[in-house]
Amino acid sequence: MGELITKATLMDEAAINRALVRISHEILEKNEGLDNLALIGIQRRGVSMAKRIKENLEQIEGKEIPMGILDITFYRDDLSILAHHPIVNGTTIPFDVNGKKIVLIDDVLFSGRTIRSAIEAIFDYGRPQQIQLAILIDRGHRQLPFRADFVGKNVPTSLSEQIHVEFEDFDGNNQVLLCEEA
Repeated sequence: MGELITKATLMDEAAINRALVRISHEILEKNEGLDNLALIGIQRRGVSMAKRIKENLEQIEGKEIPMGILDITFYRDDLSILAHHPIVNGTTIPFDVNGKKIVLIDDVLFSGRTIRSAIEAIFDYGRPQQIQLAILIDRGHRQLPFRADFVGKNVPTSLSEQIHVEFEDFDGNNQVLLCEEA
């Protein structure tokens, strides 16, 4: 893979914050509050999003919501071509998923393969009542029939373009970039 050049900044920190606050309100509206609801962030940047959405929901509603962290590394259908020694960040789901309404959270929705892997992993922990999907960026090009329930921004892209979401805890910035190989 060659060097990437930034074509555009799609979202700055303020735009990300607005999108996450809006998504938080949409989650509350659709679910009529936090009862029987839990969040699961997909490693890595989905976890950053989940933490921020959790803070928003708890501030709005004044009560806690359970949150888990999901690593889908071993559920990927392309694991054999990724690496001989994949990096595993770990899964922590400190609540019973059975009968819960789960909001699965990730940064970018592209082919749908990550979401398929995440749902398979969640079902290894039990049978939730429902799984909803919250995404910061939906860039299209689905290979599997998934659509997000909550979307920060729809960004039609070409297959040669990439979306890079940066969060402070991993990248030192909060921004979304549209990139392409040089």
